[in-house]
Amino acid sequence: MNRPALIIDTPPTPNGDLHVGHIAGPFMAADVHARYLRATGRPVVFSTGTDESQTYVLASARRKGLTPQELGQRSWHEIRATLAAMGVSLDGFAPFDDRYRAAVLDFLTPLHAAGKFRTRTVPLPYNERTGEFLVEGLVSGDCPLCLVFSRGGLCEACGHPNNFDELFDPRSTMDTDDPVTVRDAEILVLPMEEYREQLTEFYRAREHRMRPHTVQLVRELLARPLPDFPVTYPVGWGIPAPFPETPGQTINAWAEGIPAVMYCTAYAAEQIGQQVAADDEHWRAERDAEVVYFIGFDNIYFWGFTHVALLMAHEGKYVLPDAIISNEFYELENSKFSTSLGNVVYPRDLLEEVPRDLIRFYLALSAPEHQQTNFGREALEKVTGSRLVEPWNRLAGLLGKAVAEAGADGIEQPVPDAARQRASAMLDRFRACYELDGYSLNRAAAYIADQLPRLVRAAESGADLGGLFFEVRALLRGAAPILVDLGESAGPFEAGEETAVLPFALPLLAKAGQR
Repeated sequence: MNRPALIIDTPPTPNGDLHVGHIAGPFMAADVHARYLRATGRPVVFSTGTDESQTYVLASARRKGLTPQELGQRSWHEIRATLAAMGVSLDGFAPFDDRYRAAVLDFLTPLHAAGKFRTRTVPLPYNERTGEFLVEGLVSGDCPLCLVFSRGGLCEACGHPNNFDELFDPRSTMDTDDPVTVRDAEILVLPMEEYREQLTEFYRAREHRMRPHTVQLVRELLARPLPDFPVTYPVGWGIPAPFPETPGQTINAWAEGIPAVMYCTAYAAEQIGQQVAADDEHWRAERDAEVVYFIGFDNIYFWGFTHVALLMAHEGKYVLPDAIISNEFYELENSKFSTSLGNVVYPRDLLEEVPRDLIRFYLALSAPEHQQTNFGREALEKVTGSRLVEPWNRLAGLLGKAVAEAGADGIEQPVPDAARQRASAMLDRFRACYELDGYSLNRAAAYIADQLPRLVRAAESGADLGGLFFEVRALLRGAAPILVDLGESAGPFEAGEETAVLPFALPLLAKAGQR
């Protein structure tokens, strides 16, 4: 299948640099899939950017004594540098600029003109001291469904929305002592119930490409009335809404999501030399692209419901996402990552002491695919040392010794049929990990580690050199989406049909802390 793939790593909020928990979630998963598809010959556009309109940027900037623009721009540069340093192979990291804003309005304005939005008078939390409405990242409280501490709009714990005045005990995230009341405001909304039947059919066709927790949340959401989705808010931060019904209001940052990633796709496509006539071009139905989301579980409602409904509201103009690959939370030493509390590890600091491939291997092995998992520095050193570095370097030494003893350097070695079969079997197992129906970095990383002892035993037993190097090359090709430095020159994701292979030097790996 040569269908073009649009891989979407949902834009991170630019209220600081990315920490290791962010990388272990959607960023590693999206990068590995993009690298795998490219190695199989699929056309890919892999993109992201930042969503500076989020109220979380405004709240964080106030706490840091910065303007939101200053924080957004500083964070944009930090995030881009961190993704590049970790080997996340984005085709483009889009800036938040006038083109971004225009793309948002170009997407939403036709929906307004077609009558897809409705005017609603809704109760919103209100800060009596500052005279501000409190929405999204500006308000916190307890989730009305699961009773866990939450911020406005969406609960990170259970994944359910909590629109308007639904939070229990609402309080300002800026000053918890400020008196918070409720006031009515007239806003524009997307009536989600009108898309229930389409959303139900959408998910019925895609359950096989979603993880169990996502499927559970989808069923819970569809079992309840779907709340109206706010398109505008009476707040001062964000893209000004051009709609006459809501003068002085801004676009809800979450309503920007789909046009934002369309813009990111177009920007990335331009960076790899593609001609782009419009920012939504790659998403149009006639292009028949495969769209794949990599997102945290806490964002499923927005990306999987409200954004899909916005696409549906365009009545067939755009493709819908084919797969939604979610992840759970990643903890640091069995506590929640928290920048404000200093409980955080930044990739830029870790990379000063640990080779990138070791970090990527450990993050893939411990990625929070189905449940909350944990990052530990001691565990990283122990696991990568015993399961990757030591057997890898043992294999490299044995191969080098065998070539020297046989005088085989620079001489092609015949490849037995049995070795070709084993190489194909290896790549089939990797393929099962990288294809979306069973996507798993955990299993792919474990499979890399599981193959090394077998190849070491073969090298120790004096196995046929040609067959051994052929299988090692296949392992490199299967591991390359994760071990990006070792696999830099691995070649296409296939075993190959050669009847002979040249021996090659297998590079050594340094242990964590030995850089």
